Amino acid sequence: GDIVLLAKPVTLTEGDRVTLTTDVPVATDGTSEPEKLLYAVSLPPVHGQIEHINYPGVPISSYSQLDVVAQKVSNVHDNSHGAGKESLR
Repeated sequence: GDIVLLAKPVTLTEGDRVTLTTDVPVATDGTSEPEKLLYAVSLPPVHGQIEHINYPGVPISSYSQLDVVAQKVSNVHDNSHGAGKESLR
């Protein structure tokens, strides 16, 4: 089936941490088990990293929709100066 991903921009400033919620990325593939959807971070943030809240400081390269629903994933800015707009893929 088709996969639909809806995403909204998130603004981070130096040192900020934003917990990903279903208001930011939410996906569906038309099945009755959306919690089994997995996100793969193919292009991490230039000025920070994606982390699981249980393992702060450790970047992750994948997470599940269930992690997003449980608010267990954060985008963390690394305090670097001059950070402009960037995308997470």
